[in-house]
Amino acid sequence: MIDIEIRKAADLEITEAYLYYEEQQNGLGERFLDSLEIYFERIKKYPEHYQIKRSPYREALISKFPFLIIYQFTGNKIIVFSVFNTNRDWVKKPK
Repeated sequence: MIDIEIRKAADLEITEAYLYYEEQQNGLGERFLDSLEIYFERIKKYPEHYQIKRSPYREALISKFPFLIIYQFTGNKIIVFSVFNTNRDWVKKPK
């Protein structure tokens, strides 16, 4: 079984996105979380499927929302470092 750890910075980004989407439309934040959970499950099932952009980090682009999951896969553990909003300045993208 592969474990997934969401770092504090990523958790804060998720919370921020959820609150933003809920403010825009009731229930949209929940849809964002549902999409995110689907991608977390995909990453857990196929951790090496997503491309390494900058070693050792992989990136999974969420199709319905402008977010990129940046993670590392080692052994039986996935560490999510960021859930980056691609509408933000790319200079701020975690490296």
